[in-house]
Amino acid sequence: MPFDFKKEYKEFYMPSGKPSIVDVPSANYLAVRGKGNPNEEGGDYKKAIEMLYSVAYTLKMSPKNGRNINGFFDYVVPPLEGFWWQEGVEGVDLSRKGEFCWISVIRLPDFVTMADFEWAVQTATRKKKIDCSKVEFLTIDEGLCVQILHVGAYDNEQHSVELMEQWAEQNGYRMDFSDSRLHHEIYLSDARKTPTEKLRTVVRHPISKK
Repeated sequence: MPFDFKKEYKEFYMPSGKPSIVDVPSANYLAVRGKGNPNEEGGDYKKAIEMLYSVAYTLKMSPKNGRNINGFFDYVVPPLEGFWWQEGVEGVDLSRKGEFCWISVIRLPDFVTMADFEWAVQTATRKKKIDCSKVEFLTIDEGLCVQILHVGAYDNEQHSVELMEQWAEQNGYRMDFSDSRLHHEIYLSDARKTPTEKLRTVVRHPISKK
């Protein structure tokens, strides 16, 4: 049975609907950076997602694509994730989507090296006939965070964010946003196929002790 990150690392991908603390270790990701409204039809965000999945599935199918990766095992491609911020705003202001800066990411298995990544970018570009050169190999060390499972529309996340902030305040923590510690979302549902009210999203914020 393929290795499934969501099932093997439930503490990072399957939180409850109540805030909880999590210490997220360093991991490697495929990443694409951009700016602007993620809902824009044909915009940079949608193009970034296409690039990410093209490279991610090229790596997953590497044995069939003639690439023998040392330590390779079959796995389920992890869910899409996103780090979001806006200049001059702590956290995010969901009413100002056009001002979003974002890094869209998909987690990589530990066996993927930089050489494997570079091969995958070149192979995906050639086979999928889309330019994947903007995809990066990015290491992220999130550290201490508070997270919650948000069910419903992305635009209604503020309620979940407020629950996390209240929990942090009551338990001796503070929000700890910085240039490298950002509002984080993990998309457990396919927004193209899931009714808005049933969308499941992990929302995670960086914290530190007061």
